[in-house]
Amino acid sequence: MPTFDNVLEEAGVFGIYQKTIFFLIYLTSALFSYLYVGFVFLAITPDHWCRSPGVTELSNKCNWSPEVEKNYTIPLSRNDRSSYSQCERYDIDWNASSVSCDNPLPFVQNSSRTLPLTGCQDGWVFENGSSPSIVTEFELVCADAWKLDLSQACLNLGFLIGTIFMGYAADVFGRKVCFLFAILVTSVSGLCVAFSQNYLWFAIFRTLQGLFSRGGWLCGYVLITEIVGLEYRRTAGILNQMWFSIGMMILPAVAYFIQDWRNLQLAATIPNFLFLSYYWLIPESPRWMLTRRKNAEAMKVLQTMAKRNGKTLTSSSKSITVEECNKAVGSPSFIDLVRTPQMRKQTLILMFNWFASAMIYQGLIMRLGILGGNIYLDFFISGAVEIPASVIIVLVIERIGRRLPFAAGGLVAGGSCLIAAFIPKDFLWLKTAIACLGRLGITVTFEMVCFVNTELYPTFLRNFAVSVCSALCDAGGIVAPFILYRLAAIWIEMPLVVFGIIGLVAGGLVLLLPESKGMVLPDTIADVENLRVQKKKIAKTQYQHVALHSSTRKKEPAAVKINFKS
Repeated sequence: MPTFDNVLEEAGVFGIYQKTIFFLIYLTSALFSYLYVGFVFLAITPDHWCRSPGVTELSNKCNWSPEVEKNYTIPLSRNDRSSYSQCERYDIDWNASSVSCDNPLPFVQNSSRTLPLTGCQDGWVFENGSSPSIVTEFELVCADAWKLDLSQACLNLGFLIGTIFMGYAADVFGRKVCFLFAILVTSVSGLCVAFSQNYLWFAIFRTLQGLFSRGGWLCGYVLITEIVGLEYRRTAGILNQMWFSIGMMILPAVAYFIQDWRNLQLAATIPNFLFLSYYWLIPESPRWMLTRRKNAEAMKVLQTMAKRNGKTLTSSSKSITVEECNKAVGSPSFIDLVRTPQMRKQTLILMFNWFASAMIYQGLIMRLGILGGNIYLDFFISGAVEIPASVIIVLVIERIGRRLPFAAGGLVAGGSCLIAAFIPKDFLWLKTAIACLGRLGITVTFEMVCFVNTELYPTFLRNFAVSVCSALCDAGGIVAPFILYRLAAIWIEMPLVVFGIIGLVAGGLVLLLPESKGMVLPDTIADVENLRVQKKKIAKTQYQHVALHSSTRKKEPAAVKINFKS
């Protein structure tokens, strides 16, 4: 009796039908990159100092230049006497009669400790020419700087909660319906973010975006891996990640020309509404429908797939429905992820790798904002580094398997972070090159963990398993800004040391996972527990199938031509 993969081979394992679906879903992945890492451009922090009542009037009256005004009216930083303080001002009444152009207190910089200082009780002045951002509009600096970290953590908190219940919903209600629902809610909440009038509402709507956006992205990811054959699963998954990187490369160009944060938010949100047309353009996963006893609907999708790919299904293929449904139907449960030894080991290792990948990945990207370089160029390079990672995976994944590239990514990322942390600033070129190598390594890990996660779990549990494991990814995203900014305040390189140690541990644990190269997607927990035995059987079956197919082509060329034309 044929299996789903047998029928899929008849319908076309990677035809024009699948390629069209892939392209449509890849567009959503490219736009998702803005939500995931675009916070860097929403939260640009320009140079700033305390607003002192009366200073502007006095400066205009005396015709001071901006530098002269700063020199007269802003104290030096306590930590760096070569720069002005951003969070303190002189406790002086600049409207007093004793203060004038002839007596502007020019001596204050030389004896600032003799003058009283106070906090920025009247707000801040931001450098002229700085673009509006959530930092300038909501004044997220000094004592309120932690709110900036919190707003990104809120998004990741939404990811954490949302991916779990969205993953469960996708295994119960279907990949397509959850994918489209997530797009709708994410788009509407994105508009609300753009029109938020205060920080509280901004944080609330960012959290709401997180609740659905990443769960929807994972639904699309699982869908494309379930409608292709064994040999093309890796291409589908890696290209999805590559389009995310392409979105990262486009983002700084868009942000450069649209620097107002509200307009940038609108520019990245409005195109999402176009994706709702996918209701008529993409199918539900036939593999999922079979596990939910939706026999007729699954066969209808497979027949459409075969027609678009120029193939014809045999009448015997209809018998797949009963066998597949009885074999794999069930409701996902967290207990299933840890009940058996193999499932438990896989779940714990993948959870830690999701956590490590997100923390290091987001930490290295956000680190660009504190290095003081050209943020647009640095961000573009950061995205461009990810493209070679995808190419490397494509070249090696079917030659040496999944496990070794997966482990190597974590080990390279961890080692690079540790090395870069201790390279002196005088060797900036070397420090930059090693840091780029670390970005390359963690990108390989990030792409592999999602890809491998979909291969190691049974169909009825797959979307839920990916969602639960990837919830640790969101936990890593929550702690990443706090680790980066708080530890960098102690020593600028300390975050790299933490990232390095965690990366090395994550890479080492991957070596304990089974190799999934050459395996069909498992349908039951029993299949997962017997992966090694299953792999031997599959290799033998594939060898026999290739031999039979080769023999048929030699003996019956006319029949093959007739079937192809029909």
